[in-house]
Amino acid sequence: MLPRLLEHLELSGFCMALAIVIALPIGLWIGHTGRGAALAIRAANIGQALPTLGVIGIVWPLTANIEPYGFDLIPSVVALTALAIPPIVTNTFAGLRQVDPEAIEAGRGMGMRELQLLRLVEVPLALPSILAGLRISAVQVVATATLAAVLGAGGLGRLIIDGIAQQDDAQLFVGALLVAVLAIATELGFAALQRVAASPGLRARPARESAADA
Repeated sequence: MLPRLLEHLELSGFCMALAIVIALPIGLWIGHTGRGAALAIRAANIGQALPTLGVIGIVWPLTANIEPYGFDLIPSVVALTALAIPPIVTNTFAGLRQVDPEAIEAGRGMGMRELQLLRLVEVPLALPSILAGLRISAVQVVATATLAAVLGAGGLGRLIIDGIAQQDDAQLFVGALLVAVLAIATELGFAALQRVAASPGLRARPARESAADA
């Protein structure tokens, strides 16, 4: 059971890292400059509509002859990475576009260059939104990585498939339960990071608004 859990975590972590490397720069670029935003967001929306199992089915025949990982690993990595990219792009873009223009102008008034503005002003203020995109992607990847077992890539999905094949209800239940617990833990972990990343002013705003309403 532990080896399957580690396989699941390894596959999910690798796909998330790959998605971050691809999606985060795109989101930062279009969010900061506004260039190519419509095309990138449209592509991200199309990517969200693609069924993961369908992507696996398309990639698998193209990589089946690649040894030693073509049959099981590459289609799963491509599909899960494609699943993780859209929320990161869209949330990063949205977070940067919601940054107060006055804060950006204040940074420019202090002589900051574009990269400094992005790093020191925009990203810190947009961090909760960026983390929200990472949270959505991570939960989706952790839950969907069970499909990798269809191609023999291992992970917790293997417990589910073996449980069905062997009519072993206990193994099936344990596999499904572990996937659910892992997805919930991922959700809670990123939610905690979002709360920490929010500036004290943003965290205090709901309390001030509630007090004003009272």
